[in-house]
Amino acid sequence: MSETSGFLARPPLGGGDGERLAWRRVTGAAPTVVWLGGYRSDMSGTKAEALADWATAKGRGYLRFDYFGHGESSGDFLQGTITRWREDALAVFDELTEGPLVLVGSSMGGWISCLAAMARPERIAALVLVAPAPDFTSKLMPLSIPPDALEEIRRAGVWLQPSQYGDPNPITLALLEDGARWSILDSAVPIAAPVRILQGGEDPDVPWRHALELAQAIKSQDVVFTLIKDGDHRLSRPQDLQRLVAAVSEVTE
Repeated sequence: MSETSGFLARPPLGGGDGERLAWRRVTGAAPTVVWLGGYRSDMSGTKAEALADWATAKGRGYLRFDYFGHGESSGDFLQGTITRWREDALAVFDELTEGPLVLVGSSMGGWISCLAAMARPERIAALVLVAPAPDFTSKLMPLSIPPDALEEIRRAGVWLQPSQYGDPNPITLALLEDGARWSILDSAVPIAAPVRILQGGEDPDVPWRHALELAQAIKSQDVVFTLIKDGDHRLSRPQDLQRLVAAVSEVTE
């Protein structure tokens, strides 16, 4: 089956015209697999494309989208927050899908997947999380922000953090303050669906112990944590993509 694409209208932030979320969809059998990307990534990344190829070949329903301020979607990235991106995911679920869902979340998308699963538990068949980064705005980001940069964030509202992946990462005061509203690791995570977690042992952005903390916090007894000892944060090598497709295949059958 071929992939179709479109835009989902969303209410504006701060006045002005409404925003638009870009999406791509493969129509197929349930449960529908939904890709939730990471911070500053988009739906055309290697892992998202690999799942699109798999879904097309298997006749499986598959949906991917770009959050507000990401990829092909409209909006100013600097206005983005966990609240907004969580709302984007729920809008996509509610307006573009029917029936059970398998959420596949990478990095920040792992946190958004958990938040969305907690908000729509009746829709969730399973989760597959790649280097999940729950609570990263309070537990991971502050560790990489030097004191002078923290002062700049407080004064100017944003700091451009150097990134090994290309352009600097803008870190805003709004993102840090809003993220605290959605912390999930300080108590049990009420997700009952099966969960598969793939985590690189050489991940410089999300330590494997952080992802393991999430695995231990999730209430479901059907949780499998896979440590890929030589894996990095992206887990986009051919062997990593095979592991991802295998995990998604397992929980959709």
